[in-house]
Amino acid sequence: MKITYYLDLISHWCYRVEPAWAELKKRYAGRVQFEWKSACIDPKLLGVTAAQEEWWYRRGDAVTGRPLTLHTGWVNPDRSPDYTAPHYVAEASREFGYQDDTVRLALMRAALVDGRRISRMEEAVAIAAAVTGLTAEKIRARAESAEVKARVEASTAEFFAHRITERPAFILEDEIGDKTVFSGLLQIEPLAATIEAMLADTAAYARFAAANGEPPKH
Repeated sequence: MKITYYLDLISHWCYRVEPAWAELKKRYAGRVQFEWKSACIDPKLLGVTAAQEEWWYRRGDAVTGRPLTLHTGWVNPDRSPDYTAPHYVAEASREFGYQDDTVRLALMRAALVDGRRISRMEEAVAIAAAVTGLTAEKIRARAESAEVKARVEASTAEFFAHRITERPAFILEDEIGDKTVFSGLLQIEPLAATIEAMLADTAAYARFAAANGEPPKH
């Protein structure tokens, strides 16, 4: 089965769910295919001031009961709503073998913990270069390519096609056609329980097929 994680790199909710994502990958390694995809937040829904972001951080701390020390230095001082650059950088890094969480986590931490302005292409590229050892020139060339931008736009459109709005979002699919959608959920327990149920159903289908063969033809 497969689980797809849709995220935005400046979402503190996505940052809060990362420990659960890491635990799921560890727990179900070799049994479940894990993939992340960019789902850029609509600029109209973004806060434009540090004070707004701080209010949302406090609410997140209260709701989860797990206070985090988060930074608002990433907020554009000119109130520009464009935060797509880090998504292009993270997506471009896949082409150099970084399909895992390495680059995107570095970008998230740089923004939300260190307060770096990852909306600036040069800043996002510098962060990716530091964790990959690739040259900034090589990363930037691909991050600014039409192909990479198209993939980020496509994955964002794919997110909205599921008729959901909240990130983090998780789409769970198995080979027998089952599909489960979680949007905005942070807790690992319902995700793990659903994975277990879907794996069990898939295994039961396989056992039945092994004992009974294919269904009768019309």
